[in-house]
Amino acid sequence: MKKTKTTLRTTLGELTREQVGFILPHEHVFVDLRPMDVPGFGEADASDVKQLMVPYIEEAKAKGVSMMVDCGPLGVGRRVDIIKAVSKAAKLPIMVPTGIYREPWVPKWVYGASEMEIAEWMTRELTEGIENTGVKAGFIKLSAGDSGITDIERKILKAACISAKLVNAVIGSHTIHGEVVRNQLDIIEEMGYKADRFIWIHTHLERNFDIHLEMLRRGAWIEYDGISWEDDERFIELILKVINAGYIDQLLLSQDNGWYSPKTGLASKVRGYTYLGDIFIPKLKAAGVDEASIIKLTQINPFNAFAR
Repeated sequence: MKKTKTTLRTTLGELTREQVGFILPHEHVFVDLRPMDVPGFGEADASDVKQLMVPYIEEAKAKGVSMMVDCGPLGVGRRVDIIKAVSKAAKLPIMVPTGIYREPWVPKWVYGASEMEIAEWMTRELTEGIENTGVKAGFIKLSAGDSGITDIERKILKAACISAKLVNAVIGSHTIHGEVVRNQLDIIEEMGYKADRFIWIHTHLERNFDIHLEMLRRGAWIEYDGISWEDDERFIELILKVINAGYIDQLLLSQDNGWYSPKTGLASKVRGYTYLGDIFIPKLKAAGVDEASIIKLTQINPFNAFAR
């Protein structure tokens, strides 16, 4: 039987474990969170985006970042053509998702589509490529409402499970409250998919650490991706709790930075990608986290989460 390699799908092709080191698993290059019917939604000149964003990415690369994951799915101005152009200019691979964001950012066609039709669309993007970019989606990104998963979000999640099972893709979800993520994981398991192929994005925004532990016990990945946005001491406390509970292998760390937007004025608010490596990791080491654990958190875990 022919052996197949486990790889990451990126803007610069497939990458093996040996080809990547420090991975940022939740960042943004280009996002538009305005209503989709606003004139100019998702529109920008690639040269303008490159001029602003490439230096930030080159800086991260010079500081040791070998790859990043852009977490903008359909509904928030996804422009894989622009991300590919930025990636090629900076010579840094970027993973992009298939998938659909939450209401009210769900495109109109999704409401009339069946679970299977949505799943087939996701699978094409995972295996053939996104639009005419030649870039294969590396994972499935979706979301759920803060007060509970809606009917359309439930349909999108079920479709994601159908698609993900075909290629062993990981599903990541922007979910704020633990009760909502609990319901999402129930649906994933009811659909016959695996908890260990689910990433709870923005886990730190749920203040009840017991729910973090509950999702870890069930096998899911959790992601503390607001590093540089909140107090470092809180993140260090959370990370130490996860490590002491024996779940370091299911923890991802990132910054949720970047954020070029075509909306007037937002380009000036771009945040760089170096805080985790430059500022936070030294603090984590000072708190007693050893080098092997740092490598696990910044290299091994992100590869294991996203590779297929």
